[in-house]
Amino acid sequence: QVQLVESGGGLVQAGGSLRLSCAASGSIFSINVMGWYRQAPGKQRELVAAIANGGITNYPDSVKDRFTISRDNAKNPMYLQMNSLKPEDTAVYYCATIRPPPHGNYWGQGTQVTVSS
Repeated sequence: QVQLVESGGGLVQAGGSLRLSCAASGSIFSINVMGWYRQAPGKQRELVAAIANGGITNYPDSVKDRFTISRDNAKNPMYLQMNSLKPEDTAVYYCATIRPPPHGNYWGQGTQVTVSS
């Protein structure tokens, strides 16, 4: 079992920055890949950043060069540094494990990010 708790969301003006944190507990040492997802109202959930053990990261074009995911090790929180925020970044952000089928994944409860224009 893995427990994930996000924090750091809030309201920010366009162009501003926020840093999200994801505290993990439980059998986190068995997790090789983790990520941040977001879901805006009326839209599907999308992956915005992923990081593997060893530090390899991946981002979609929509956030590349603006968002940075980091995770020192399994014991420390995972972070998502978000810079140059845009109103279209407004969503609930979730941290999650990323494991291929047939493994299930664990999700946090989400944290709201609102970017005003």
